[in-house]
Amino acid sequence: MTEAAARRAPGTPCWVSLMVHDMDATQEFYGALFGWDFRPGPQQLGPYVRALLDGREVAGIGQLPPDRHLPVAWTPYLASDDVDATAETVRHCGGTVGVGPLDAGEAGRMAIGSDPAGAVFGIWQAAAHLGTAVTRVPGAVAWNELVTRETATVAKFYQAVFGYAEEAVVSADFDYLTLQLESRPVASVHGVGHSLPRDRGAHWETYFEVADVDEAVERVADLGGHVVKPARDGSHGRVATVADPEGAHFALVTSRTQ
Repeated sequence: MTEAAARRAPGTPCWVSLMVHDMDATQEFYGALFGWDFRPGPQQLGPYVRALLDGREVAGIGQLPPDRHLPVAWTPYLASDDVDATAETVRHCGGTVGVGPLDAGEAGRMAIGSDPAGAVFGIWQAAAHLGTAVTRVPGAVAWNELVTRETATVAKFYQAVFGYAEEAVVSADFDYLTLQLESRPVASVHGVGHSLPRDRGAHWETYFEVADVDEAVERVADLGGHVVKPARDGSHGRVATVADPEGAHFALVTSRTQ
């Protein structure tokens, strides 16, 4: 599905970015896994490249400063018409802002924050760079899901900051809801209770579309990554959770055809 080259409505996931220690090895891994090519992007936070799929931008990879011992993780960016105002709302609603707001060259203005449960996300005010040019095709982002202890409290935070409506799955043993803009689901929140990973805490998980999950899982292992949760059939298709050689977790999905 190709997205129109237009500014996204506030709250829409519009980009994903990964900060790593070894950019060359990381580009080699994702290039081999997803068929990505790379070109330089804004350097405000250090070396940074944009990943391209058939010439269209799908993700970013940046270099962590050597003295920063941050977890290596994929981070979704949510669109904003005014990143400074959004950052202020994040603080007022019990979240924190760890980076920015700051200009990323001509591309736009950004900040990185975390919700009250500690899950990290970016905020993107587009200028020249509108964000992901294509989604839901093999090698591109398919979905973003917040994995947290419980949905009710944290959903209120995202509603207050980004204006989402929500739709819960009615189930006695499944705490799950979708965040919606204009009656369209744009992300999900999954409350996993005590099975929240202690080493990661609350976190956003990026799902990348692949043509064949099982084959992609094998390729991850061959390329030096590892399997976190083996391939399984779910409500949206066949899914596996894997990690790259630096330990960044992400999901692979072969979506069920509509």
